[in-house]
Amino acid sequence: MFQGETAITVDDKGRVAIPTAYRDLVARECGNRLVITYNPFEAGSLYLYPHAQWEQVRDQVNALPKTRAAHRSLQLKLVGAAVPVELDANGRISIPPSHRSAVGIDRKAVLLGMGDKFELWSEQAHHAQIQRTLSDEDLSEHMLDLKL
Repeated sequence: MFQGETAITVDDKGRVAIPTAYRDLVARECGNRLVITYNPFEAGSLYLYPHAQWEQVRDQVNALPKTRAAHRSLQLKLVGAAVPVELDANGRISIPPSHRSAVGIDRKAVLLGMGDKFELWSEQAHHAQIQRTLSDEDLSEHMLDLKL
């Protein structure tokens, strides 16, 4: 559904414009509604889920037993921090100040289409992630079967 990398600017009010290439798809598939939350696995980025996809993720995460610390942490970072947003008439969404601050997004960011959702990265964190290479020790058995 979503793929590609776009450098974007955050305006003075904390808004980012969804690239025009995605706007029709977001309108059609998501009803112009996205949900912003923290990426619990990578520092420096946020997840932007289509609303319907988010509801499935939210329900799965909330169904985890709350007796494990890792489950509670995942629930806090995904569900507790989730904020619904809608594209305005200019195709922009507002990123809450708390979310921008927590992941280090200032004036420049990178929006990645990751198939079922977007990831919004601080420019610095994205550069660091891209520069990191995978070693043989990083490869899982699932990755060994890929024909890249």
